[in-house]
Amino acid sequence: MKVVNLKQAILQAWKERWSDYQWAINMKKFFPKGATWDILNLADALLEQAMIGPSPNPLILSYLKYAISSQMVSYSSVLTAISKFDDFSRDLCIQALLDIMDMFCDRLSCHGKAEECIGLCRALLSALHWLLRCTAASAERLREGLEVGAPAAGEKQLAMCLQRLEKTLSSTKNRALLHIAKLEEASLHTSQGLGQGGTRANQPTASWTAMEHSLLKLGEILANLSDPQLRSQAEQCGSLIRSIPTMLSVHSEQLHKTGFPTVHALVLLEGTMNLTGETQPLVEQLMMVKRMQHIPTPLFVLEIWKACFVGIIESPEGTEELKWTAFTFLKIPQVLVKLKKYSHGDRDFTEDVNCAFEFLLKLTPLLDKADQHCNCDCANFLLQECSKQGLLSEASVNNLMAKRALDREHAPQLKSGENANIQPNPGLILRAEPTVTNILKTMDADHSKSPEGLLGVLGHMLSGKSLDLLLAAAAATGKLKSFARKFINLNEFTTHGSEDNPKAASVRALLFDISFLMLCYVAQTYGSEVILSESRTGAEVPFFETWMQTCMPEEGKILNPDHPCFRPDSTKVESLVALLNNSSEMKLVQMKWHEACLSISAAILEILNAWENGVLAFESIQKITDNIKGKVCSLAVCAVAWLVAHVRMLGLDEREKSLQMIRQLAGPLCSENTLQFYNERVVIMSSILEHMCADVLQQTATQIKFPSTGVDTMPYWNLLPPKRPIKEVLTDIFAKVLEKGWVDSRSIHIFDTLLHMGGVYWFCNNLIKELLKETRKEHTLRAVELLYSVFCLDMPQVTLVLLGHILPGLLTDSSKWHSLMDPPGTALAKLAVWCALSSYSSHKGQASTRQKKRHREDIEDYISLFPLDDTQPSKLMRLLSSNEDDTNVLSSPRSSPGLRAPVSPWVSDRVRRAVPSALPPLRPAADRSMSSSLSASQLHTVNMRDPLNRVLANLFLLISSILGSRTAGPHTQFVQWFMEECVDCLEQGSRGSILQFMPFTTVSELVKVSAMSSPKVVLAITDLSLPQGRQVAAKAIAAL
Repeated sequence: MKVVNLKQAILQAWKERWSDYQWAINMKKFFPKGATWDILNLADALLEQAMIGPSPNPLILSYLKYAISSQMVSYSSVLTAISKFDDFSRDLCIQALLDIMDMFCDRLSCHGKAEECIGLCRALLSALHWLLRCTAASAERLREGLEVGAPAAGEKQLAMCLQRLEKTLSSTKNRALLHIAKLEEASLHTSQGLGQGGTRANQPTASWTAMEHSLLKLGEILANLSDPQLRSQAEQCGSLIRSIPTMLSVHSEQLHKTGFPTVHALVLLEGTMNLTGETQPLVEQLMMVKRMQHIPTPLFVLEIWKACFVGIIESPEGTEELKWTAFTFLKIPQVLVKLKKYSHGDRDFTEDVNCAFEFLLKLTPLLDKADQHCNCDCANFLLQECSKQGLLSEASVNNLMAKRALDREHAPQLKSGENANIQPNPGLILRAEPTVTNILKTMDADHSKSPEGLLGVLGHMLSGKSLDLLLAAAAATGKLKSFARKFINLNEFTTHGSEDNPKAASVRALLFDISFLMLCYVAQTYGSEVILSESRTGAEVPFFETWMQTCMPEEGKILNPDHPCFRPDSTKVESLVALLNNSSEMKLVQMKWHEACLSISAAILEILNAWENGVLAFESIQKITDNIKGKVCSLAVCAVAWLVAHVRMLGLDEREKSLQMIRQLAGPLCSENTLQFYNERVVIMSSILEHMCADVLQQTATQIKFPSTGVDTMPYWNLLPPKRPIKEVLTDIFAKVLEKGWVDSRSIHIFDTLLHMGGVYWFCNNLIKELLKETRKEHTLRAVELLYSVFCLDMPQVTLVLLGHILPGLLTDSSKWHSLMDPPGTALAKLAVWCALSSYSSHKGQASTRQKKRHREDIEDYISLFPLDDTQPSKLMRLLSSNEDDTNVLSSPRSSPGLRAPVSPWVSDRVRRAVPSALPPLRPAADRSMSSSLSASQLHTVNMRDPLNRVLANLFLLISSILGSRTAGPHTQFVQWFMEECVDCLEQGSRGSILQFMPFTTVSELVKVSAMSSPKVVLAITDLSLPQGRQVAAKAIAAL
């Protein structure tokens, strides 16, 4: 008999009663070549014939079971065929279909092409929807049967349906496939609509929304049933279905730890070095650490408060102490307000803050020490501030205050007489904050209308520690830039116009001097970035900004004393020299103070030359220096600024007179004929001059006594021990920090100085060497937490060095592989991932002020170092390729015309020559459907001119080549730890994370590693927002 079609063949087999294996042999004879059984819809045809009558045809069903067992038909085609059957009243047919599903529903697999694997996902979703509809129909029949007194009708079928549902959903692999199907379906609906694209139209895809409706309907029906076992089974299945969309977002929090050194160090770093920074970057960085380390919110908030109190206790008296007080009582409550927006979950954020305070109150010694240091109840001030910000309820505040008051009764009391008249800093800082707002309003007024009134306000700001308090409060609340801008405008106002009236002239001179000194003081205390305005084309740059950028000495800024900025109009210089030399005192009328400030450097040079040549005697020099500092202290500041630059250029025997002149200018003037607020202005001037001269005085081994204010004005200056190699200092300070378990403010400043001195590569490389020396697990984990916080001094550059230089060097040099063993290797993988995630999440933002100051001379050009195609010459040459002859470059369908995918991983020439067999070429893959290096980042059109993006892309290409090579070792294990940490740290749906740079082909290599062969891992490492990502994930999971 000549068989015309599949249906005829099945009918012939049934008529002649062939056995299942006979049927299979004959079918292959009838259809020897051509299309596969799935394309011929064999499963569909068999089920259609089997389900014609009221009960299923057992012989044809046996053919289907044989076809499934012998893999003649795919699981997806069987599931699709089953999901088309919708006559739920035919019990025997339904039971037969459930039995067929039972054969394979917990062990689905597919080893075909990616499209077939996506087909399996869709078919499973359709089958799940069918199961839910079938369960709902059975439950409805059971309910109707109970009403008429015949419950047995639907109970058996309902139990079978629930059993299959539970069996299907209990498999993580199945839930992962359903997760992909849901995303694929959503993508199809949005991009091209259902029913387009060939074979897709033939597969009925259940809508996720329709399935959720079926689930709701089932819940409503079962709610009326009395059987608790069936209800709980259904509820369990429902919760499993509802968990599918969020199956990656569940992370367990660390409950076995109470201390978190990273959070502690980050807060200390910010409080010590970046008070003026915006709160948002700090909030994001803290949240990143919280996510990466899975820290519970109460312990996270507690660690922030602990760090703040430690910062206050160890801060040196004076400006630093006020900075820490402002940071703790003004800035951190604002940070917590922003953290509140990130809080999710069952608990309310105010409960977590309350819980954190409960823990904090148990740390009685810490609070007692802070109270002693500040001479007040610090917790009380903090609770009030948190209450104002809505972080605590009134009842919680009262409860906590009562507990602390009870504890304080037993606290060691200070001598009452010693501190009776000292007002506590927290109270002063909290009062200073509204004062800052009032001063800003006052400064907005027209200066020409009431200059005397304005002078009175400024005079009060200079008295005692008022200026430090106001600046600290302004810095902590983000108003310092605005504050500085107002003073620049005031200073600029005084440079225009000159009065004939002596009183008005003296007011103008004082306004110029006070604004100039304040701006210098702000620049030195909080960084010159606070002063500089955003560049505006065509706008005139104010005098003070010009002077600060060209003439003011700063850390790491070397000035040229012969620069044109120090050589103004010669006639003005001559008149200024004559004025300083001949007058008994400076005349204020008609004086243009900004011109005098610009001319003073050249005038000082003339006077120095005259003194050195014997034209002027020392007494004349004294009179000149007294004239310089007699009325306005700004002239002395400008003179010393030039002298500092000048002394650097002189030989040892030529410096004496210049240094003597600095000494003369630094001392106060013992004269009654001075302008108002002279003593207050001299205090600020002395602090400015001390900062200016510090480096030069150290280099020339000179001592100059500046008028003392009773506190150390430069507490963190010159911390490095003399005559010791900086590498020794680095290893010593790291060992001490590791032993102690936390980083203090002094250590942070030492690390910062060493980073500045040695450069980023030296700093990072030596600290990584120290990490790799550790052999105890608890020490390596602590070292990672501390190193991450130390690297935050300049995280973007450290990350480039770590991922672009140090890791590739360790992974490609077989002589270094032993250092990557566990535990140091695990720790390094963790540190690398933390740094990569932090830098990638924040590298689009602004660099912080402390990072802007750092020189970049030790960072190579990353564009030439990491080329994107093999047309560019580079230091990193092509080593590995999935096919040596395949040089075609795959352009992404949605990428920009100029963006090309890298052909292969690169490692350095040196490594290629030294270790030719370290990483042999990848085996050519059978499925060449995509380039060996195509990654999600190229389809997202990421800017590959960005150094961090290039470094990440090349690191993942290297990882891909290691996984695909025939050589296994500690470096392979390191790659596994690295990927595990990536999965552990990332949240679901984090499109644009560092894993987008991983080539798609890496996934199939990665699942061969036993520890990584889990469906959740595959979902976590692929970008499921892309069709290619979903295909790769489906293929990898279906093959597990």
